[in-house]
Amino acid sequence: MSQLNHPSNTLIRRAVADEASIIARVLYQAFVEFEAQYTPAAFAATTPASDQIQARWSDGPVWVATQGHQLVGTISATPKIEGLYIRSMAVLPSVRGYGIGHRLLHTVEQFAIAQGFQHMFLSTTPFLAGAIRLYERFGFHRTNAGPHELFGTSLFSMVKRLEPPDQAS
Repeated sequence: MSQLNHPSNTLIRRAVADEASIIARVLYQAFVEFEAQYTPAAFAATTPASDQIQARWSDGPVWVATQGHQLVGTISATPKIEGLYIRSMAVLPSVRGYGIGHRLLHTVEQFAIAQGFQHMFLSTTPFLAGAIRLYERFGFHRTNAGPHELFGTSLFSMVKRLEPPDQAS
């Protein structure tokens, strides 16, 4: 493991709106290897342009993972009635396997608990095996809830029940 990629050198922080173009680039770089498995419309929805990302700022928080001055990962969340919806999670292929995805999920989980959510949920495609393993290790499990497709690309949903911190004194 190179020292640069070591998780302790990774900072997770809230993104700022002028990082939308960099976030769009990270999403594209993270998913381009899977492009052939998406329909064109589903790939476009998975890798939104910077103006689409900037428009999401009012939907909920966006976080980024940085190493030095390089943005290497991102995740965003949207409050919904049924829980906190996680979307647009991505880690650059060159830094996968170093715990960055776990740290991004942990950051969102802490936010969700602080906001009083009882569940986090997400949708993913069956061919993102590495991401699915990460979600399962993090405590997510598959549900029968939709959506079941995104513009013709198969999806399934996963949920994690959140445990509030102990109130013991």
